[in-house]
Amino acid sequence: MISLTDFLVVSAALFCIGLYMIVSKHNAIQILIGIELMLNAAILNLVAFGKYDKLNNSGQIFALFAIVLAAATTAVALAIILNVYRRYKTIDPGEVNRLKD
Repeated sequence: MISLTDFLVVSAALFCIGLYMIVSKHNAIQILIGIELMLNAAILNLVAFGKYDKLNNSGQIFALFAIVLAAATTAVALAIILNVYRRYKTIDPGEVNRLKD
């Protein structure tokens, strides 16, 4: 049987990979993917703690709301990235910072 520690180790690994992607990448889409990995790690923690809480399913319910919010956030972020690309012809956040009006 998979223990709570196994879930937490996988979640920590996902969070670290997402953090590394945010810090090291210079592409807005890759930064967005890193944020999504970090959010998925948090959702995995919610589900894992909800699984081992025998009283109710509050972890799973809260994770469902987090997934819905993540989908909405991703849609808004992609719309912003597309508008930035349309204006500056690049999605490199450092380059966009240098091209301010």
